[in-house]
Amino acid sequence: MPIDSDLQHPQTSPGAEGRASTGRQYLQVGSIDLEFGGRIDDVVVAYETFGTFTGNNAILIEHALTGDAHVAGPAGPGQPTEGWWGDIVSDGGVLDTNEWFVVCANVLGGCQGTTGPSSLHSDGKPWGSRWPRITVRDQVAVEIALSDALGITQWAAIMGGSMGGMRVLEWLLIAPSRVKSALVLATTAVASADQIGTQSAQIAAITADPAWNHGDYYTVGDGKGPETGLGIARQIAHLTYRSESELNDRFGQQHQEDEDAYGNKVVGRHSEAGRFAIQSYLHHHGQKLADRFDAGTYVSLSDVMNTHNVARGRGALTEVLRRISTPLVVGGITSDRLYPIYQQQQISDFIPSAGKLHEIDSIYGHDGFLIETQAVGDLVAETLGLARQVV
Repeated sequence: MPIDSDLQHPQTSPGAEGRASTGRQYLQVGSIDLEFGGRIDDVVVAYETFGTFTGNNAILIEHALTGDAHVAGPAGPGQPTEGWWGDIVSDGGVLDTNEWFVVCANVLGGCQGTTGPSSLHSDGKPWGSRWPRITVRDQVAVEIALSDALGITQWAAIMGGSMGGMRVLEWLLIAPSRVKSALVLATTAVASADQIGTQSAQIAAITADPAWNHGDYYTVGDGKGPETGLGIARQIAHLTYRSESELNDRFGQQHQEDEDAYGNKVVGRHSEAGRFAIQSYLHHHGQKLADRFDAGTYVSLSDVMNTHNVARGRGALTEVLRRISTPLVVGGITSDRLYPIYQQQQISDFIPSAGKLHEIDSIYGHDGFLIETQAVGDLVAETLGLARQVV
């Protein structure tokens, strides 16, 4: 169970010009007053950069729920995963780091360096149950502060899928003059009842785990925290990330190796039902996340997605979307059952500066925005073309 010790890291100095990638870096960006009330002091942001800043070539990449600042590169000490968009961001790649200065920051509420529930409060103890409710707008406010600290007054492009796409849309409403072009993938302008329900069930799985302890599990018991609840939450989520047809084609009615799904197996002194292969697959992904991710972060960021609504406090949704004038590329996955493609169609239809919706035909469901690198790369290239055109 990760415990974020970001406040113990030395901070890099502001200013991005001339800096090539040096792995994870940290900046204190000051305090933030939150949309729903409250304040977080001394916010630390963990980020990575790729390439060299020349003054007008900065690209901001927005990660999704369980992603982090490590958009490209191998796993290693302190970095549990490979870069989640490494086929897109690379030397000579579609988003060529010889031309562009790419920045990716761990989001507010995260557990990979940016201030979040597992970070140390001013009293030296984890935030835990004291962590306040945050929103997508709060996260963008922190990213704007990071931009200021890095000396980036305007982004050539901002790109993101899923939860990352939510932040892109908020950028276009909060600070449109600071963004020349944008790309959103597999996302929505407002959370639907179905999405809120699915994400709330995941939150409930975590908070019902006896080890949750109201969020104050970091220094009690065996130190593992609500890993069972987090694993179940991930199993629920993973079903929404993949399509029904892909799972059925891969697993169907197959039994897990050496297990009879219609019989029992002996485990110690007890017997348990044998598993279908899909059950084993989901359990694996649940445990894999529980080993690397913080449950408090998962709860906080799931709530962030629940409250996402670009129209909140601004007027009717269609009117709010029509205010966006930044050149925008919109993409969706045909088999996405978490963020169905009608939601990207809505974004494309009502934002005047958006072109036609690009439908990516994929069997992989929502995860297609991470897997279909050729099709996604084409949309990234189109967005970079817009960035070059805008004066």
